[in-house]
Order: sequence, then C-alpha cells, then structure tokens
Amino acid sequence: MQPVSPGPRAHLQGLQVGLPKPLRYGGQTVLSAFIKKPVRGPVFLSENGLSGDEQADLKAHGGPDKAVCVYPGEHLPYWQVRLGRNLPPAPFGENFTTFGLLEQTVHIGDIFRVGSARVQVSQPRQPCFKLSASYQEPKLALWVQETGYTGFYLRCLEPGWVSPGDLITLLERDPQSVSVAEANRVMHHDKNDLAVIEQLLRGLSLSKSWRATLEKRLAGCFGSDKERLEGPGGSGEPR
Repeated sequence: MQPVSPGPRAHLQGLQVGLPKPLRYGGQTVLSAFIKKPVRGPVFLSENGLSGDEQADLKAHGGPDKAVCVYPGEHLPYWQVRLGRNLPPAPFGENFTTFGLLEQTVHIGDIFRVGSARVQVSQPRQPCFKLSASYQEPKLALWVQETGYTGFYLRCLEPGWVSPGDLITLLERDPQSVSVAEANRVMHHDKNDLAVIEQLLRGLSLSKSWRATLEKRLAGCFGSDKERLEGPGGSGEPR
C-alpha cells in the first residue's frame, strides 16, 4: 500500500507565539512558554524558531530540531469534548495549528513549503507535565500519548515569512520514511518493534533526541539477545 500524503489544501489555520511566564501546578510554580497568543503575521521563521517565540526549558524544548511545534486542528473537537470545555487558541502550546496534516499522513523527514520558508518534520511531539498543568488535568499528557494525537516538530531548512492561511505544500518525501503515527507507536506502545526502529534510524532527518533514545533501546535489545545466546562467560553457547 502506498503511503497517504497530506492533502493538496493543507494550510496553516493559526500562527501563535509566546514568552515564558509563571505556570502553577502541583503546588509549584515553573516558567513556561506554553501559553501562546495568535499573531496575524507575517512572522519570520528561522532555524531557531519564530520571531517573538521563546522557550523556558531549552533542554526539552526549542533548538533547531524543534523550531516549530505543530498541532493538527482536526483533533481539537475531540479534546474539547473530552476536557469538557472550550479551548483557547493554541490549546496544546503549538506554534502552527494546521489543517490537512495528520500524524498518519505526515512522515519523519517530510519537507514542506510554508509561506516563503522551507521546513522538515523532525520528530513527534512528546507532551510533558506542562500540558497537564495548563488544564489542571494530571492525566492529559498520558491521554495525548495514548491517542496518538501528539502533533510533531519541524526544523527550518530555509528561513522565510509565514502567515495564517498559508498553504502547506509537500516538496519531498523519502519513500522509506516512517509516519509520525508509526514513530509514536514504536516509541510508546510496541517498543520492541526492531524493524521500524531500525527504519527510523536509517533516516537522516530524525531529531538527535529521538535518535539517542532509539539507539539506546536498540542496543539494549541486541545486548540482551547476545547475553542470552553467549551466556555469562561469553562462550558462544546458549544458557
């Protein structure tokens, strides 16, 4: 079966930026740029992200591999019902709210034109506790992981200007690439699917953080197999 590509009318529904502000959760206050505000654009996008957008925790967020956080607008009605409330703009802390780009149809390494910028999919989004904190719902990050409605990150290959309403055009796709949904599956659910893990690692566009995690997992799996076959003395004979 041929992979399904994003629709020809995929576009940018919303464009949002934010600066770090105090966010209270579980009796503690942390700095977070999760709350983002809509901008009309155009906004300049570079390898470090959108102008006017910052991150509080640069170890987990931001950087060239995570220049833009994307969330599909198609998922928002589901979350509005599940959370039982109206959702604000950028309800998942995303920079791009999109239409026509779903986890099943977007692949790691896909290159898109948005406005005058050229961007590339680097990894699925992994929600952290700040998502739960913003809604005071401790299980929300886990729900996002379970549903696969994660969104994804983009790196910027060619700086340019982006605006709400811009078309998002697929320019390049590696035919051996893995969808964001498949990447989520092996990261969170089928963790020993070595074939897909190896397929992800063969691609050159996977983010450094996901590559490190999957390489460590793969090494652990092969290490366990080697130990099982060689035994404690390394004799090459099964235990």
